[in-house]
Amino acid sequence: MYVADSRGVAGARDALRPGPRAAAIAPTVFALGTVSLITDVSSEMITAVLPLYLVAGLGLSPLGFGLLDGVYNGFSAVVRLAGGHLADRGGRHKPVAAVGYGLSALCKPLLLLVHTLPLIGAVLAVDRTGKGLRTAPRDAMISLASAPETHGRAFGVHRAMDTAGALLGPLVAFVILRQAADGYDAVFTVSTCVAVIGVLVLLLFVPGRTARGDAAPAASRVSLRAALALLRRRDLRRLSICALLLGLATVSDSFVYLVLQRRFDVPVQWFALLPLGTAAAFLTLTVPLGRLADRLGRWRVFLGGHVLLLAAYGLLLTPWHFGAMPYAVLALHGTFYAATDGVLMAAAATAVPSELRSSGLALVQTGQATARFACSLAFGAAWTAWGDRTALTATALGLAICVAATAWLRPAEAARA
Repeated sequence: MYVADSRGVAGARDALRPGPRAAAIAPTVFALGTVSLITDVSSEMITAVLPLYLVAGLGLSPLGFGLLDGVYNGFSAVVRLAGGHLADRGGRHKPVAAVGYGLSALCKPLLLLVHTLPLIGAVLAVDRTGKGLRTAPRDAMISLASAPETHGRAFGVHRAMDTAGALLGPLVAFVILRQAADGYDAVFTVSTCVAVIGVLVLLLFVPGRTARGDAAPAASRVSLRAALALLRRRDLRRLSICALLLGLATVSDSFVYLVLQRRFDVPVQWFALLPLGTAAAFLTLTVPLGRLADRLGRWRVFLGGHVLLLAAYGLLLTPWHFGAMPYAVLALHGTFYAATDGVLMAAAATAVPSELRSSGLALVQTGQATARFACSLAFGAAWTAWGDRTALTATALGLAICVAATAWLRPAEAARA
């Protein structure tokens, strides 16, 4: 935190403006961004084809898919706290992240061998375990390597590189499905090879310690009790509660694409390209919105992103149809992620001490992931019982209520950060 010097108010204002050194993005951020780009090419290849593979190929019901999608996106909540705690002890962020990336890479080829719901669910659970282990240590390395006043920008740069991979993944899957005889098996095989490359880049090019986290914290200060005690901090507690509430009404990407495909009769062969619309908007806006969050307040941008998601739900529910509507839905969906994903971590990082950074970020991520897991189950059950339109209407109403509640609960310090 900057302190006014002898120049008075004008000097304080100048000090509060980040200089060239503070504004620079650390090499660690770019290295981790490269790892995430490569890994996302791998994971998004599978994400792009998985809904159609399970629903159309294996004949799963929306409820069954909701269960698997909840496992795929929410199981990581079980291990995020453990991953954060292990990373904080001795500053072992890179080794824990490497284990997480490696575990996910090992799961990719198993999708070639399993074709039943329980086995597919088990493979996806192990894959998400890897994601749960790596996410908090990776985000901690980003925040520890960056100046606090540039957290929004740093996370924006990382998410932009991550999203470049999300943009390439569906394209690669689309090309493979059109060219290969056994399209799904070919997608899973190529995805495995790409994931292994991502792990190698992490091991070879990401520093073992961040520039701002060289000193290993005392073991007595890093414990599960100390991590849970972070919730006594008013701002972090409110941030975690708000992330959980909003997660309860956030439909997973796969369900958004399935509803969009049915609503606008998108041909099956083009389904794998739907995530490109979301990724393109995310890639374009994540850095500008990260910088805007640093200037105007991270919580305002985060909450505004959920308002845009509500608008996307509204377009999916409207009885009118015009040619650009699918593109508008995907653009709003991508802008929602650009305004929330990295921005939430930037807001949480300012409320957590450096020696417990990974654990603190994991607390926020765990609440959000658990809520989204519950949302996937509820949405799939509602779709099976009453149809997709009724399920989405109920979710939109729930999101409107949650946005109003979190606007009232907003953490004051996070809003100013």
